[in-house]
Amino acid sequence: MATDDIIKDDNNEYEDICYMCRRPESVAGKMLKMTGNMCVCRDCMQKTFDMMSTGDNPLGDMGFGLFPGMGFPGMQIQDIPKSQRLRKKAKPETAPGAEGEAGEEAPVFDFRKLPPPHKIREKLDEYVIGQDRAKKIISVAVYNHYKRVTKDVAGDIEIEKSNMLMIGPTGCGKTYLVQTLARILNVPLAITDATSLTEAGYIGDDVESVLSKLLKAADNDVERAESGIIFIDEIDKIAKKKNTTSRDVSGESVQQGLLKLLEGADVEVPVGASSKNAMVPMTTVNTKNILFICGGAFPDLEDIIKQRLSKQSFIGFNADLKDKYDNDPDILDKVTNEDLREFGLIPEFIGRLPIVYSLKGLDEAMLVKIMREPKNAILKQYQKLLALDEVDLEFDEEALTAIAKKALEKKTGARGLRSIIEDFMLDIMYEIPKDDAIGRVYITADYIEGKGGPRIEMRGQARIPMQAES
Repeated sequence: MATDDIIKDDNNEYEDICYMCRRPESVAGKMLKMTGNMCVCRDCMQKTFDMMSTGDNPLGDMGFGLFPGMGFPGMQIQDIPKSQRLRKKAKPETAPGAEGEAGEEAPVFDFRKLPPPHKIREKLDEYVIGQDRAKKIISVAVYNHYKRVTKDVAGDIEIEKSNMLMIGPTGCGKTYLVQTLARILNVPLAITDATSLTEAGYIGDDVESVLSKLLKAADNDVERAESGIIFIDEIDKIAKKKNTTSRDVSGESVQQGLLKLLEGADVEVPVGASSKNAMVPMTTVNTKNILFICGGAFPDLEDIIKQRLSKQSFIGFNADLKDKYDNDPDILDKVTNEDLREFGLIPEFIGRLPIVYSLKGLDEAMLVKIMREPKNAILKQYQKLLALDEVDLEFDEEALTAIAKKALEKKTGARGLRSIIEDFMLDIMYEIPKDDAIGRVYITADYIEGKGGPRIEMRGQARIPMQAES
């Protein structure tokens, strides 16, 4: 598609960008249109004329044909990719009944469309099994956050932002909970790993890269991105390193860099890239109304909590046993800021995450529910796949229990379910299309445990066992 067609299709929704300094129109000012849909800001144009008047010709040495046909050797000018073009700010709408007068600017996020906490919780229940306390906390926190964003609170009281810290074992639903929440609210969501973040100037992503991902999720609309959600996973990996002699460029220094983002500040963000360089446009994003949710597994945090609680033991008839908390499944609910500091998070970072809550590890009953109850349950997905071949798929209760036990042995939470189901469904998905007479397939516990095959029912016939390939 030609450049003219692209600009025509966008309907001028994106800002012009200077081809020389890469600044958008909102920063550099009015652009000068040139041949080939090229735009140059007035500052760069003046610098070009000044260099030409002094006899210098850096443009010819660079091979950048700014003025085609004027004797400057150059190469073909490449159009700026759409991923690096910013959307223009929405103009204030005219108030009804006031012709020619500008009314108030329409908010990016409409509070009237924001569901109350109990409605958010009901939606989360459709997709996420268990974690009742976590869903209640996150529903209230998100409701209060966007109420703070969209409502102009009168008086001298300023409501602060309520960022969250989720603690829970791997596979318990931390990321899926945030993904479902963003889908319910219809707001931009950026999910990033803290493991790739390093101190500015070192190999790796700067902390501003998390805002670049959010800006991309908002289709380069700065106003919409400033009311989005950022989920930083594996936050426990940037804990302060202990007993190290080298510089900690991916631990405490990253926490220090995230402080300004969590609290709220104007941050320069590269558009369409994860790092700053001269050829990438820059824009300013205010993080005051961006909700940050951090999550991590925090291995060995249970030992820190147990050690703190065991200090309260004393000698006597009312003494607590040292091993009282060894088998406590809710040990993470007793976490305090002191435990997080002992783990390696600095006090300034913890203070900017006022809401701290834990997610429970999944047990056998929860894994069975996860397989069949949510809207996107994995069993429903396979039943849908076989239904396209006009074949019914059913699971015995003992088979689901056997799958859950295998998943618990893997110790990867709900992530282990798909790998197990994919394994035993391979032969079924391979053999079923061979015979159009098959009408129903029953998955049994013996098949899951490798003691036999599934039972199949031919159309109008009795069930017969199906032998799986070795």
